[in-house]
Amino acid sequence: MGKRRRVTERRNNQPLVIGGLIALVGVAGAVGGYSLMGGAAADDGKSAGSAHKPVKTGPLSASEIRTTATAFLTAWQHGDTAQAAAATDDSAAATSALTGYSKDAHITGVTLTPGAASGASVPFAVKGTVSYQGKSKPLAYATRLTVVRDPKTGRPRVRWQPSVVHPDLTDGDRLVTGEAGTPPIKALDRDGGVLTADKYPSLGTVLDGLREKYGKKAGGKAGIELRVVRKAAGKGTQKTPDKTLVTLSEGTPGTVKTTLSPALQSKAEQEVGSKDKASVVVMRPSTGEILAVANSDHGFNVAFQGSLAPGSTMKIVTSTLLFEKGLAKPDQPHPCPKYVTYGGWKFQNDNKFEIKNGTFKTSFAASCNTAFISQATKLHNGDLTDVAQQVYGLSMNSWAIGVPSFDGAVPVQSDAQMAASLIGQGAVRMNPLNMASVVSTAKTGVFHQPYLVSPSVDNRTLAKAARTMSASTQAQLREVLQYTASSGTAAKAMAGLGPDYGAKTGSAEVDGQKQPNGWFTAWKGDLAAAGVVQQGGHGGDSAGPIVAALLRAGS
Repeated sequence: MGKRRRVTERRNNQPLVIGGLIALVGVAGAVGGYSLMGGAAADDGKSAGSAHKPVKTGPLSASEIRTTATAFLTAWQHGDTAQAAAATDDSAAATSALTGYSKDAHITGVTLTPGAASGASVPFAVKGTVSYQGKSKPLAYATRLTVVRDPKTGRPRVRWQPSVVHPDLTDGDRLVTGEAGTPPIKALDRDGGVLTADKYPSLGTVLDGLREKYGKKAGGKAGIELRVVRKAAGKGTQKTPDKTLVTLSEGTPGTVKTTLSPALQSKAEQEVGSKDKASVVVMRPSTGEILAVANSDHGFNVAFQGSLAPGSTMKIVTSTLLFEKGLAKPDQPHPCPKYVTYGGWKFQNDNKFEIKNGTFKTSFAASCNTAFISQATKLHNGDLTDVAQQVYGLSMNSWAIGVPSFDGAVPVQSDAQMAASLIGQGAVRMNPLNMASVVSTAKTGVFHQPYLVSPSVDNRTLAKAARTMSASTQAQLREVLQYTASSGTAAKAMAGLGPDYGAKTGSAEVDGQKQPNGWFTAWKGDLAAAGVVQQGGHGGDSAGPIVAALLRAGS
């Protein structure tokens, strides 16, 4: 996508990486050495004569990092919750979490072994035993802590965050051991094969979600487990499923059949595994059945729940708007200048290209930003939102696919942000599931809500779009999408897949990233797919080969 004023999308900074070693010592030695060094364990944050000393500032020394981490880990290992919490920058939250670690999670015999420090970040291994009602199992995992300087006292403290206790914890989550509230499930693919995270690593969060929703309905019986119990969902969001960490006694699973294709799921796992931060979804346009979902990172399900600017793939929805309003036709002349200014922002195309005496079809295929921004003066602020909701079923928080998902956001915006929305920036947010649905709707002319579990299983109602696009609009969309697949920015990836095909590429700029996120969405026959590679650069080069490989595999 063209270079222009960036629309912010924040990302957290990662810890600095340098070397250093830590070794646990006995309680007396750790606390004694800590006090002599003037470290961070003092409950009142003061030392003798501190009123006459200036507050220390500047980077932490290796000694401060070492003594602070050692004091915290030693106190935690020996069950001294108060002392461990005092070494953090949020003693109340730390006290609650560490108390729950023993009382709610029933974890005992804790051994903490630190590794080499990376700057102020200290990794450590945790071993313990989970015991409940006469049953016990070992527990082992790795996590890390970060040492920071208290701005008020100048003393080093462990920065408190739930992940210090366990890497799967976020704000509001708890570790709990007991009878699982939800029975386990045995998830099946569309052919009756058993789905497991061992075989399909991307399905870990999906299987958690299936259990959360269908565990009780499927007729299983709960076992005893150590689980991450997630916080309740906020307004307009879906609760992240709880996660099982250790099973002390097996429950009796119920059976849930999904729409996943074992062949396409295996291929999707293979394709995203070749890139960092890649996600993809495959679905059937005529029905909405989800055939595969995969993420190269297996923690958060970006493919279903991600919220990313979709870049130029959003031009499919914008083109629908322009066709409906008679502001564009595939073979009619259409402007694609180097620059267009709207709302005080100057927008441009990639490498400042322009197309002289071109048509809308050539602009769409070349992903010309100004061809769309130039029409902003003829649109109302809510027009794009209306089409996204009424035709594509997006941005209404109404999808019920069978597991937690995000169905896109296309808020009403004004001025420069409205113009940016037309090219998939501004506050527009999507994920591969959304964009696979968008290209499916463009292909068929009708929105079919994607689903992973048939609605007949639980009699749930699938989301509907308020209206279908006209036959004329659909024909024009298919024409520009087919042209992009054969002769535009998607041609390289889609080579040999025609003639019943269509595609759109996208690159979404993200503040703070050197490379944009690369997007690609396409259909071939009754198969559609969409993918994103974060920081992948141009979508045709990054996400395109992933999507095209899956379309080939399914044909």
